[in-house]
Amino acid sequence: MSGLVTPQHAVATIRSRLEQKWAEAVCAELGAGDRVVFSARLRPGVRTGKAVERLGHTTWHGWHMQWREICGRLPAGVEVVRTAVTIRGVSGDFPDMLTADLDGAATLLADPHHGAEPPTVDIGRARALASALLSADAILTPATLRAVYGLPVNDVDVLITAVTWLRRNPDAGDWTLRQLPVPGMHTKWLDTHGALLRDVAGRDVRDEVRPRLTVVHLTYVDPQHLAAGRRRHDAWTTGDVHDIAYRPRVVLVVENRDSRLWFPPIGDTIVVEGGGRAAAALLANVPWIRSADHVVYWGDIDADGYAILDHFRATLAVPAPDGAPAKHVTSILMDATDLHHYAVHGVDHDRAGRPIKPSAALLPHLTEAETLAYSTIATAGPTPFRRIEQEAIPLRHAATRLLRILESA
Repeated sequence: MSGLVTPQHAVATIRSRLEQKWAEAVCAELGAGDRVVFSARLRPGVRTGKAVERLGHTTWHGWHMQWREICGRLPAGVEVVRTAVTIRGVSGDFPDMLTADLDGAATLLADPHHGAEPPTVDIGRARALASALLSADAILTPATLRAVYGLPVNDVDVLITAVTWLRRNPDAGDWTLRQLPVPGMHTKWLDTHGALLRDVAGRDVRDEVRPRLTVVHLTYVDPQHLAAGRRRHDAWTTGDVHDIAYRPRVVLVVENRDSRLWFPPIGDTIVVEGGGRAAAALLANVPWIRSADHVVYWGDIDADGYAILDHFRATLAVPAPDGAPAKHVTSILMDATDLHHYAVHGVDHDRAGRPIKPSAALLPHLTEAETLAYSTIATAGPTPFRRIEQEAIPLRHAATRLLRILESA
């Protein structure tokens, strides 16, 4: 593409280049990369007198006067590079390229006379962050600088502190992820920022810490077990010497404690408390759950309940790390028929009185009937209700559904 670029358009190009490459430029100043120059071509394709004649001498002269006027007002660090053009046998130097270093580009864009929007990045803050990362012996790259720049101030402080702590503690194996004694770091900070800490520290503390043991709260509902007077409620912990009382054919995962504690007797069945969104991570690798003939999920009829089911089903659909085979997860009382049958219990506000919001999450592991129910309660459009809580459905109805699974096996 050929033509003449006005000062306003050239400055806009410099702004675009700055937005794309500011992190590279800041890193280069500190020795992490090559020097960055922001530039804009001023007459692409116009290199000869013939090209000027095609444009017209009036157009050429007007464009040249615009650049002559602005050249005297350019800040330090900004330069108009000129190259020769021979027009009707007369050679002269004319504007060819606008170049700027980092400070020059920022100053140029801050001047309202040039008609460009100021840059969205604060170069001073970017430099301060880059210096702080280097002072903490962190890994400084354009990617890490951009990521750190996007953090709130308090998270930046925690990140720098965490990098410093890791340098002083080469082995984090004495703590769990929630126990790391990093000043200012709350227990779930790494859930959001663990990958960034890995990138700036050069090690992933999430792989180093002591694993958190899985604790499963469960209820035995097998009639023969209960008739023997043995305990009804139990807890199973990974690696402990205590094992479950019997190996179940059916494991029913529920989300609410009351539903587990008071579930009716069903042969060869154990009812497990799922732990909400943590259900997949908590239960997926428990060997006796994987080895059951049937793994069944029953949760609330709401956006969260279907999201938990979708994630749980996807996680068990692949083999466990110890080689245990994939396991199919079925659901009870969560399809479109159930939604309509128990609609009298539907609500559209949470327990604090706040409206329950719709969900746009795509849940590819639901069945057709589950997807229809999910779409009905999660839609952004009108819906009679957004939630049927598990506790509102009689436990004997759930037991009946579970018996059908056993009888059909």
